[in-house]
Amino acid sequence: MVQVKEFRIVMPMSLEEYRVAQTFMVLKMQQQSTNEAEGVEVLENKGFEDDVYGKGQYTSKLYRLQSKAPSWLTTLAPKDALIMQEESWNAYPRCKTGCPYFAKLSVTIETIHLEDNGKSENVHGLNKEQLAARQVEFVDITMPTTDYWSYAVGNGNFDFSAFKSEKTGRGPLLEGWQENCNPVMTAYKLVTIKAPYWGFGGKLEQALLAGERALFVESHRNCFGWIDEWYGMTVEQLSELEEQGDCLLNQKISKPLLLTDTEDHESKFTDNSKTHLQQGVKT
Repeated sequence: MVQVKEFRIVMPMSLEEYRVAQTFMVLKMQQQSTNEAEGVEVLENKGFEDDVYGKGQYTSKLYRLQSKAPSWLTTLAPKDALIMQEESWNAYPRCKTGCPYFAKLSVTIETIHLEDNGKSENVHGLNKEQLAARQVEFVDITMPTTDYWSYAVGNGNFDFSAFKSEKTGRGPLLEGWQENCNPVMTAYKLVTIKAPYWGFGGKLEQALLAGERALFVESHRNCFGWIDEWYGMTVEQLSELEEQGDCLLNQKISKPLLLTDTEDHESKFTDNSKTHLQQGVKT
């Protein structure tokens, strides 16, 4: 079985601001979810170039989050299968993420970011058969998830109906805010799930879709909710923080660093970068 769903997530920021917000959010959420037993381990983080995406950044990560998997999934899957490897090709504003789970189960997420309010059609260039199979859901970041997966990925307490950014003056986000927002952009996330299992493949697909949706909602709520922490930072500053964050993640999860040791990494960062990391990325 194959499940295809496109999530459209409208955000009250520009494309360039979202690039910074997303990098900051990923770094902070990874730090919050990683400890000695579970969390995120960065295997590889390097530049890439190909004919499809052009130039970008390739990352390979391991997610050890067994305690957050539903009990029925832990029963079906072997323990090692719940250690998920994620590969990502980020050539912003285009990105692709692949997550092979176990056996033939896989999840692919293709994302295109556009400066609009979510009304562009077929941004992924699907054919007629793919369009017929695709479902579309508009995700409103003012509405947090309340299902099991919201517990698994986290659920912030932002109330965007009363929220106002001190640095930008943006907010609150009231009903219909997507129609009148400026600046505005949309993340078009096409999720393809392959679960070729007779009897429970459909349940597995729906569970994974719900998990991806909860992660999209929470991560994008954090992107806006943390705006006063990342606003004004540059892509170059975030790249430094990301490199230092990779080192800290691998230290937390008790794994050796891949490229160099901690002292080598720390020597690359200015006191200003360390201050940003300590203030912005805190557990």
